[in-house]
Amino acid sequence: MTGAFKKAVAAGAAMATVLASSPQGLDVVLPRDPALLPAEFTRGAEIPEDLDPLAEGVLMKHQREWVDDPSDLKIAKKGRRTGITFAEALDDTLIAAAARSAGGDNVFYIGDTKDKGREFIGYVAHFAKTVAKELAEIEEFVFADEREDGTTRDISAFRVRFASGFRVEALSSRPENIRGLQGVVVIDEAAFHNDVRAVIDAVNALLIWGGKIRVISSPNGMLNPFEELCSEALAGKNGFNVHFIPFQEAVTNGLFRRVCLMKGRTWSAEAELAWEAKIRSAYGTRTAQMHQELDAIPSDAVGAAMPRVVIERAAQAGPIVVRYFLPDAFKVAEKALRNALVDEWLKREIGPRLAALDQRYRHDFGLDFARSGDGSDLVIQELGADLHRRWKLVIEMRNVPFETQKQILFFVGERLPRFGHGALDATGNGAYLAEVAAQKWGERISEIKLSQEWYRQNGTPYVDAFGDETVEIATDDDVVRDHQALQYVGGVIKVPDDLRYPGSDGHMRHGDTGIAGMLAFFASRQGAVEYGYEPVSRGMGDGWDSPDDGDDPGFAANPYRAPLGAFVRGGF
Repeated sequence: MTGAFKKAVAAGAAMATVLASSPQGLDVVLPRDPALLPAEFTRGAEIPEDLDPLAEGVLMKHQREWVDDPSDLKIAKKGRRTGITFAEALDDTLIAAAARSAGGDNVFYIGDTKDKGREFIGYVAHFAKTVAKELAEIEEFVFADEREDGTTRDISAFRVRFASGFRVEALSSRPENIRGLQGVVVIDEAAFHNDVRAVIDAVNALLIWGGKIRVISSPNGMLNPFEELCSEALAGKNGFNVHFIPFQEAVTNGLFRRVCLMKGRTWSAEAELAWEAKIRSAYGTRTAQMHQELDAIPSDAVGAAMPRVVIERAAQAGPIVVRYFLPDAFKVAEKALRNALVDEWLKREIGPRLAALDQRYRHDFGLDFARSGDGSDLVIQELGADLHRRWKLVIEMRNVPFETQKQILFFVGERLPRFGHGALDATGNGAYLAEVAAQKWGERISEIKLSQEWYRQNGTPYVDAFGDETVEIATDDDVVRDHQALQYVGGVIKVPDDLRYPGSDGHMRHGDTGIAGMLAFFASRQGAVEYGYEPVSRGMGDGWDSPDDGDDPGFAANPYRAPLGAFVRGGF
């Protein structure tokens, strides 16, 4: 049972009749905007009377995840018409229909146009009848919006009242006087508001009394307050939970199947591909606009993720890169000889550097794996008391066998002061090293499959740290150039697959330390498990001597002194 079902039960909602069914097990279709294909989708006022949004198979996976997310602050960064406003209207209906004791509250929807408000309130009115079983009517009223200068303007608005005493109001444009609102505030198409940051700042106070904020939008360029809000959320700076919902995900989750069900068509994989191609081709040569509206990729999210001057400003950690190159003959040498040679190098070159690390601070590492061609880079990072991340050592390995990389990694990990977490590239051949590290250190290790979604979640926070000047990297030209290689690719920050360039040693590079640094940054944001003990307190006299009585024979002879034994008042 999903969260939406649970809320419906709590509100006393009853299930309505299912509209239809299909061989695929899909019951009803979700309303869609005819903006691109006018004949394909219904809108808020055209929902079938017997549509039951709580029936199994109605809400798509991404809609269920949105409704089930209990976060007080959440963002939906989405492609157009992926059904999030529909799902939000359902959630808001259940909230407004519930008694206060069951979590009921008022809901205020703030769209960027009057039509959006009318569509949203149409959804709510429908759900009030089919889910909450209330004969709700849409009221159009005038919202008196008082400005900071004391003047007042009238805003056309729509409202649905519930027997619970709560209401859902859809305001047709951004009001200026919203600081007094209390409840759930939904800001739709936020990137297209005149000043979404001011709207969010104004409603933040409602959190004091248990309010919630939902921000929903497709992108509108990189230099937009909505995009800044998303970046801050991914960096963990503002408390918002981000849902990324491109059009392709909606298609994968069954959007076209629902279109077929509504239109009486037969679904096929070929028809689905042709349907999506038809929608995308409607943009013609405006591919950047297509990616922005459908794939939720800002139209200007291209090119380098950060300029060299910003990277050089962070290059303050000194010349701490140790490069280790092995000839092909090494891998066929006797195992004992290989281990001895590597162990001698580790004790001579790496051991003293590790011994010099500050014992007071937590240390994490990230490893971007490579066996041949690219470098395999291990970045050791200190997390300071000021929460700045400082690189302390980089070990760059070329043509180093799997077992030797394991030997090096274990040597380093066993000597890290307050070892917190390690993140290893587990893509392809890197899976072996990541697996043996997880077997050795358990939950302190993250085995990372470097995917588009992982880069989406972690590329932005890493780059933001350079702008905030809270990360220090090695003072090394190859390291700086590796970070210059970080680019926007498909809307995420990563190194393009086909980007190769020569390093200072003549070997080709692929952003190696940039990815290792991103992994180390990720590791430093994970919880760390630390093991230790605190000595048990000792009583006075009768053999239970104080710690500063170590020269007393009674203290040394006591077999139960802490931490081996425990002091028990009154005897055993």
